[in-house]
Amino acid sequence: MTQKLLIFDLDGTIADTIESIREAVNLTMERYGYPTRSYDEIRLAIGNGARELIRKSLPEKKRDDEAHVSEVYGLYDQTYGLTYDHVDGCYPGVRESIFALITAGNTVAVLSNKQDLYTKKIVDLLFPEKPFAFVQGQTELPRKPDPTVPLMIMEQLSFSPKDTFFIGDSDVDMQTAHNAGMTAVGCAWGYRGEDALREAGADVLLLNGSDLASL
Repeated sequence: MTQKLLIFDLDGTIADTIESIREAVNLTMERYGYPTRSYDEIRLAIGNGARELIRKSLPEKKRDDEAHVSEVYGLYDQTYGLTYDHVDGCYPGVRESIFALITAGNTVAVLSNKQDLYTKKIVDLLFPEKPFAFVQGQTELPRKPDPTVPLMIMEQLSFSPKDTFFIGDSDVDMQTAHNAGMTAVGCAWGYRGEDALREAGADVLLLNGSDLASL
């Protein structure tokens, strides 16, 4: 069987990181006297990068003020440095499945819309063995669902789209896979759920972390 490249999203796919994000968002909102956000509000706001998360977390009348969004995002970015590691571990079965895929001869990578620094720190925290051939978060390059970085990862690791899976829990991840010509694998245990992933065009739908090994 041809070896595959499996590119994983991080938040909602490998681990539930919402509480660490919510803690930093709410500390930031409190500094400005704004309402704090619930788990579900954060769950629905993430996926398009930290700046957009902050925009959606602001009071509605403040969301179009780009200078203010930038200011609040700057504080959030600093604050998240105090909470990013408040993560209990991977979803059940995910860690074991990733190592099973590697043992079977496949290559694994991570691509997130989370800030690059914290993407790398969390992956190192969860996987001190450093099993991933490539790990990247949001940089100055276009973020998901733009195909630029996924195609760059494939080229760097010498894989073609037909031999690559993009694995994630959101419509953004499914769009990323389609835009890059990859197989879109939806993780129903994540933040969006089975119906949203089907609607977003998942080519493969997995119900729990242990199912990853079947890829």
